Amino acid sequence: MTGPRYTPLAQTLPASVPFVGPEAQERLRGAPFETRLGANESVYGPSPKAIEAMQRAASEVWMYGDPESHDLRQALAAHHGIDADHIMVGEGIDCLLSYLVRLLVGPGDAVVTSDGAYPTFNYHVAGFGGALHKVPYKGDTEDPQSLVATAQEVDAKLVYLSNPDNPMGSWHDAETVETMIEAVPDGCVMILDEAYCDLAPETAIPPLRPDDERVVRMRTFSKGYGMAGGRVGYAIGHPALIDAFNKIRNHFGMCRISQAGALAALQDQPYLADIKQRVASARARIASIAAENGLRALPSATNFVAIDCGGDGDFARAVLAQLIERGIFVRMPFVAPQDRCIRVSCGRDADLDLFAAALPKALEAAKALP
Repeated sequence: MTGPRYTPLAQTLPASVPFVGPEAQERLRGAPFETRLGANESVYGPSPKAIEAMQRAASEVWMYGDPESHDLRQALAAHHGIDADHIMVGEGIDCLLSYLVRLLVGPGDAVVTSDGAYPTFNYHVAGFGGALHKVPYKGDTEDPQSLVATAQEVDAKLVYLSNPDNPMGSWHDAETVETMIEAVPDGCVMILDEAYCDLAPETAIPPLRPDDERVVRMRTFSKGYGMAGGRVGYAIGHPALIDAFNKIRNHFGMCRISQAGALAALQDQPYLADIKQRVASARARIASIAAENGLRALPSATNFVAIDCGGDGDFARAVLAQLIERGIFVRMPFVAPQDRCIRVSCGRDADLDLFAAALPKALEAAKALP
């Protein structure tokens, strides 16, 4: 027997994942974390109305979800003041990114992103054989001018920008983003990943112009709406591009429980407004904890804060390891010089109390290492 005959591309890919989940880390360490402050989840959870809707839908889970996500798409269209044919619902932004790369990128096709930006996007580009071109951050923000200049230089099919940014929490104003869209070269599509837009200042989010063929915008119910485990994301774009998703997507990928929860969450905007205030308070508390330990918190428009540990990447990794050893799950950027930071998700008072108690001990232990 010869076994499976993998494609040449699959044979070249590493058996790796973009992020090691906290559950895997708990199994490795043989103990649960005291608090989860690493995956940018909303520990506040979804709207009670969303929970009720999902509980009701659970009795109907014997049925497949609506393959068109009709009710949710119509509600999103009304919420944004656009037509539903501009919206595609999918299993989180991660899955929508995979579909988009599959639609537009073949072996050797150029794709541009920032070095150190969201690694799951890179994972999908590699998985379909694209040639990834990376642009350094400018300070602690992505560099729109360099991204579009590189896209022009390499004849890119896709150029990726997250605004607000993960992993640094930084953001550009709407005018800067619109200038980048205007500069996207012919034949290239800009992915504007707005996963954190519900938590950002209004000045960071450009108006929707869904007929613009140069840009597709990705949004999610994972962050502000608190439904990361529900896997509900959506793309906003030109109807022709949105319709093209139907050629390759998993039409029954959306669970009807998740659809019901997202619909109810969208209809509870007062709850989202309250979450935005809670997140802002938690960001301020994280910055205060950092300052109490002689560290600097970077400004953030997301539900996490990057903390400059004051050394290099090796020192930050040592601090992170010491926090994990003390039961505090956090993550950090992967690429220098941003890897001088650790990244701490917003949490409840009890979560941040645990972080505040562990951080000075973690810093002391990291400084004591040879």
